[in-house]
Amino acid sequence: MSERPKIKDIAERAGVSVATVSRALSGSSLVTDETRKRIHELARELNYRPNVSARNLRTRRSMSVLLVVRDVGNPFYLEILKGVEATARAAGYAVLMGNTENDPDREVEYFNMLRDGHADGMILMTGKLPEPQPGESAAVSHLPIVVALEMIETAGFPHVQVDNSAAARSAVDHLIALGHRRIAHIAGPLPEVMAMHRRDGYRAAMAAAGLPIPEGYEVRGDYLLESGEACVAELFALPEPPSAIFVANDEMAYGAIHALRRLGLDVPGDVSVVGFDDLYLSKAFYPPLTTVSQPRTDIGRTAMSLLLDILSGDDVAAAPAVVLPTALNIRGSTAPPKK
Repeated sequence: MSERPKIKDIAERAGVSVATVSRALSGSSLVTDETRKRIHELARELNYRPNVSARNLRTRRSMSVLLVVRDVGNPFYLEILKGVEATARAAGYAVLMGNTENDPDREVEYFNMLRDGHADGMILMTGKLPEPQPGESAAVSHLPIVVALEMIETAGFPHVQVDNSAAARSAVDHLIALGHRRIAHIAGPLPEVMAMHRRDGYRAAMAAAGLPIPEGYEVRGDYLLESGEACVAELFALPEPPSAIFVANDEMAYGAIHALRRLGLDVPGDVSVVGFDDLYLSKAFYPPLTTVSQPRTDIGRTAMSLLLDILSGDDVAAAPAVVLPTALNIRGSTAPPKK
């Protein structure tokens, strides 16, 4: 073709409507996988590229979305970003990364970017909404937001998540099956919902096995390595320390293992440790960390696809949460308790 190919050219070749091509290129779930694949193949064959400048003027959209996280330095988010970006790029969107560092003012700034049209939608991974600003009566529930992994139960946003309670229970069941009876839990930042669900899974596994949870065996961290170290100091100041620890994320588990070594304890010879997340470093850590693996790339793809549906005008707010599977990867940080 001598002229720049247009959506209508793809539609004519595919024998579908222009609207169908538009939905397929934006990743909408309204298009079948077979049709979407054929349209993407034709788009590549014709060397089709969306005219972003013209579309922005016509739709008054920025053609960018925000991925807002607690800590951009945490490697946990990298695979999620890959999934978000691959799906966004195919639909002509750019991805902006927002780093809150748990700072309420920064959280407000990112929501204001969305309100002011600097981004068309948001994937929120902080587990919380900003407090209303002075003079502001409108809620944020009308904004195009998808919540990923973290949960905000009363906001009415579509969610992409895993079954944190069931995954945590499988991790503790593994420790129980090895013969551990004194099992402690380093929790996330309670009372945030995800941290509570992981703690609930720990409690459910202990109760099902008829095991008591001694006073002091549940300690609260903040998902950062240093809090894992501090929590181990609390646990091993107890009269009868645990023989195993289920930790609410891998980063705190790394800190816990460092602290155990400083106390002269071997992992897993003296204390077994299980994490949650399966960061890429967990295989290379010594000992390799037993941990719950989350499908992070799929989480990113699914969250972005839901956001594209919202931006296409689809009503997905009332749909049930998308729950993706987890797996327990058993490695070298767990073993039967010392005789």
